[in-house]
Amino acid sequence: MKGRHRMSGPPHDIIKLRFTMLFHYNDFPRFWSKVAIGAPDECWPWIACINKKGYGHFRLKGRLNRAHRVAYELITGLIPAGLTIDHLCRNRKCVNPQHLEAVTMKTNTLRGESPAALNAKKTHCKRGHPFDEANTIIELYGARRCRECHNQSRRGLTR
Repeated sequence: MKGRHRMSGPPHDIIKLRFTMLFHYNDFPRFWSKVAIGAPDECWPWIACINKKGYGHFRLKGRLNRAHRVAYELITGLIPAGLTIDHLCRNRKCVNPQHLEAVTMKTNTLRGESPAALNAKKTHCKRGHPFDEANTIIELYGARRCRECHNQSRRGLTR
């Protein structure tokens, strides 16, 4: 096979190599010195630089990284491609690895308190009709619409 390289050994060896290349041995104590470590089930707040959105920042190899992502990679390993880190505790300053989970962006958004998450949690429309399979229209952009309210609107019964 011309122009193609074959990997020797299992892929996890490459992942381990990439992981060790990400961090210098001095990064471990430098990182954890900026954390108020408590009990395993408590939040461990980042006590160094915090950005405007409330996330901790940590400089690693000349690049600014979000502290919770660094904590996850230090303890758990690389963040899988296509996933983001969710704070199970909903505390953006927390870097406790037990409070961090790699999930899809959709899952992370729906677990939050954003308007999209709040709307996704609704089981009924504003007029009390259920959002069930028979009564829900899914728009092209993913939004839900109440079929009963839509039909009433078309008949001119509601505004």
